[in-house]
Amino acid sequence: MKKLLALTAVLPAPALAATGPFFSLHNTNFIVLLAFLLFIAVLFYFKVPGMLGGMLDKRAETIQAELDEAKALREEAQTLLASYERKQKEVAAQADRIVAEAKREAEAAATQAKEDLKTSIARRLQAAEDQIASAEANAVREVRDRAVSIAIAAAADVVAAKTSAADQNGLIDDAIAQVQAKLH
Repeated sequence: MKKLLALTAVLPAPALAATGPFFSLHNTNFIVLLAFLLFIAVLFYFKVPGMLGGMLDKRAETIQAELDEAKALREEAQTLLASYERKQKEVAAQADRIVAEAKREAEAAATQAKEDLKTSIARRLQAAEDQIASAEANAVREVRDRAVSIAIAAAADVVAAKTSAADQNGLIDDAIAQVQAKLH
C-alpha cells in the first residue's frame, strides 16, 4: 500500500497540472481522482469501514458499560450514604437516649442516696438515743444499787450498834428459817 501511494505521489508533477483533456493520464486532477478511488477500493477490499465501525461499536459498548457501571456505583454510593446517614441518626438518637437514661439513673441514685442518708441518720439518732437511755437506766440502777448498799450498810451499823450478840444470832436464825420456808 505504501508503494502504491508513493507511485501515485511521483506520477503527477506540478508542471502538468490541469492541462489537456480530463480523462487523460497527463491530467493531475484525473490522476488524483483515480488514486482516491483506488484508495477507497482498497479500504473496502480490506473491509476497513467494517473494522472501523466494529471498533467504534466496541468502543461505544465499552463506554456504555463504563457508564452503566458508574451509574450502578453511584446508586450504590447513594444507598451507602443514605444507610450511613440513617445509622448516624440512629446512633445519635441512641446516644441521646443513653444520656437521658443516665441522667434519670443519676437523679434516682441521688434521691435514693438522700433517702438512705436520712434513714442512716435516723438509725444513728435512734441508736444514740437508745445508748443514752441505756446509760441513763444503768446510771439510775447504779445509783439505786449504791443507795441500797449504803442503806443496808447504815442499817447494819445501826442494828449492830443497838442489838446485842444474842439478839443478832436470833435474827440470823429467824432469817434462815424464813429462807428455808420460802425456798421449800
